[in-house]
Order: sequence, then C-alpha cells, then structure tokens
Amino acid sequence: MTLLAVALALVAAVLFAAASVAQHHVAAADTGEPLVRRLARSPLWWVGTFGDSAGFAVQAAALGVGSLLLVQPLLVTTLLFALPLGARWAGRRVTRLEWVRAPVLVASLAVFVVVGEPGGGVDRAPARDWLPTGTVLAAVVAGCVAVALLRRGTARALSLGVAAGVAFGVAAALVKGVVNLIGDGPLTLLTSAETWVLVVAVAGGTAAQQWSYSAGDLSASLPAVTVGEPLVAAVIGLLVLGETIRADGPEWVLIGVTVVAMVVATVSLARSSARPAATPVGPGPDDRGR
Repeated sequence: MTLLAVALALVAAVLFAAASVAQHHVAAADTGEPLVRRLARSPLWWVGTFGDSAGFAVQAAALGVGSLLLVQPLLVTTLLFALPLGARWAGRRVTRLEWVRAPVLVASLAVFVVVGEPGGGVDRAPARDWLPTGTVLAAVVAGCVAVALLRRGTARALSLGVAAGVAFGVAAALVKGVVNLIGDGPLTLLTSAETWVLVVAVAGGTAAQQWSYSAGDLSASLPAVTVGEPLVAAVIGLLVLGETIRADGPEWVLIGVTVVAMVVATVSLARSSARPAATPVGPGPDDRGR
C-alpha cells in the first residue's frame, strides 16, 4: 500500500505541476480585465483547472491508501516538475543552483519517508477532536483574509497564499474521511458534514489561490501555498487523526534536519518557479504562430 500511495502521490504532483504552470500564466497576466472574467474566458485556464481536478482525484486515491504524513510531503515534488515547465514557458533557463536545490528536496523527502515511516491513524475523527485544531486554523484563515482586504501587493499575495495553503491542507485531511464514506453509498456521502466542509475548503482555497496570483509577486504566494498545505495536513494528521512518525532518539534529530532542509528547498524552488523571464531560450507559447 505504501508504494501505491507514493506512486499515486507522484502522479498527482505531475498533474498539479502542469495545471499550476498554465494557471499562473493566465492569472498573472494583467490585461486590465476583471480577474474572474479573464479566467473564465481563457481556454488555457480551463485546461489548468481540469489538470487540478485530475490531480485532486489522484491525490484522493493516494490518501485512500496512505497517510497524510506520507502523501502530502510527497506532493511538494510538484515544484520539481513545475520548475522546468515554468522556465520553458517563461523563456528562461533552469539555473545550476536550482538543479542543486532539487536533489536536496528529493533527498530530504526520501530520508523522511524511510526514517520516519509515517503512517497509522484513522480516516475520520469526531467533531470534538477537530474543534481545537480547527478553531486555530479558522482564526488563521480569517486573519489572512483581513490582511488581504486591508493591504495590497506582497502582503496581500502572501496572506492569500497562506490562506490557500491552510484550506488545501484541511481539504487533504477531509479527503481521507470522504473517501472512506464512498463505500457507504451516495446518501451517506451527500448528507455527511465532512463532504460539505471539504467542498467549502476546496472552493475557498482555489479562490484564494487564484486571487493571490494577481494580487502581487508570485514569489510571495507560491511558497506559502506549497509549504502551507503539507504542513497543515501533517499537523492535522498528528493532532486530529492520530497518525504517527516511528522514530527514536537520534532519528528525531535526523528527521528534524530533513524537515528544515525540505522547507528551505521548497521555498527556494517555489520562488524560482515564480521568477519572471530572465534568459531567452526561444519563442514562448505566446509567440507561436505570429
């Protein structure tokens, strides 16, 4: 089951990477048109949305057979696939430093999975177990929305990125329970509170993410989303769903170092992915056919 969860998580990462590159290109382009209208009229944005939906479906399958602590960290490999795609789209080269950061991320993930052996836990938890963690996360999202409404530029983009990361992390945790409900029939699925909270979390996260793309520098919002989702999902896995990391003594030190390295590499790669064109490498997608 672990190998299947890993394989599915990596497939989801590829789909998310392709979708992210497409949506960044559309949402970040300032044409003077209202954001919602611009997105709705863009075929490329709808292609990206389809890729996101497919990625979410595969992610749900991965969470159906694996733990949050295993699947969610693996999804940061989205950056490894998005980096060359985004660089090609933006008309720039992937730098040597970026190629160095990529193996650091891969090695950190491998050590975390092998040494920590994340697993265990339950698919669903009662509302009383969700209440303390859920209250804190709701307060974080509310604070981020307040900042986004009051500020502009980098502060708005960062706050929206954090809100999106929190929403997607909550959604990932809820997916485990909703997948478990599918076997009980459509009536149970549609009348479960978890299903509708999941819908709200996905819709809210998507709206915040799209808003963040046009609110300011992408290098502010993208790292927040990319790091926030697995971090929030891991916290929920540990505090709400009872998942575990199997480690003793010095292994905790090693895991701590790998988590720090993972976060640093993720933030660095996310900022690189958001960097605008620097070195032309040939005609970009917008130049074809002209």
